[in-house]
Amino acid sequence: MNPGDVNLQQLLEQAQLMQQQLVSAQQELNDAQIEGSAGGGMVTAVVNGSGELLELKIDPSVIDAEDPQDTADTIADLVIAAVRDAVRAAADLQQEKLGPLAQGLGGGGLGQLPGF
Repeated sequence: MNPGDVNLQQLLEQAQLMQQQLVSAQQELNDAQIEGSAGGGMVTAVVNGSGELLELKIDPSVIDAEDPQDTADTIADLVIAAVRDAVRAAADLQQEKLGPLAQGLGGGGLGQLPGF
């Protein structure tokens, strides 16, 4: 075997291991529940590790029956902020779980492996 040759059996084993790690990381992300909040906890959003919205909680104290339009606007702003906070945290978790797997591929997939 020449120094530049690729051991296909070893490469296949590495690919299978990485696939198992990827499936495991994806399952962890799907099972994770990440919370984001806004307005000092007046609105809370819960997403899974993929960023899918699972739950939204609005504290009743946010509601002002005297000014429904302002209340609606405030709640909308708080919901957007809480969901963004949760999705940002989910993206951080994705990077934590999946980032090392991408680095294992040289950051660019099979094209970065020797001989490809």
